[in-house]
Amino acid sequence: MAADDTVNTTAEQFTAASGVAFKDGVEKTLAALNEANTYSQKNLEAVVASVTAAAKGAEALGAQAFAFSKANLDSQVAAARSLAGARSVQEVIELQTAFAKGALEAYVAQFGQVSETFSTSVKDAVKPLNERVTAAVERLQAVR
Repeated sequence: MAADDTVNTTAEQFTAASGVAFKDGVEKTLAALNEANTYSQKNLEAVVASVTAAAKGAEALGAQAFAFSKANLDSQVAAARSLAGARSVQEVIELQTAFAKGALEAYVAQFGQVSETFSTSVKDAVKPLNERVTAAVERLQAVR
């Protein structure tokens, strides 16, 4: 009978230990899945923020291009009217030179503005992604 009691006690201990180990394993797995889900959600939010920033930058660039084109067209029309009213070849040359100088200055200013907007847009679009990469690196270093 003592052997039966020992076997029963051992079986009960084994069953209890197995149940605890299984429960712990399931809890750890669920916690890991929850953490992975949270991490993935943050990654998705970062991608959405990045795409939103890029779209805003593209919209700003489009608005700038439209405004520049309109201003450039208005300037060309004004220059054509001035040239049409010129009284001499000398006046035509002066008007054309002034127009070319103004057009070049406007182009250089527009190029600088577009470069600044593009640079800002890229920085804003990459920032959320960089933050997620930094978080991943920190997490990996913490695991070590």
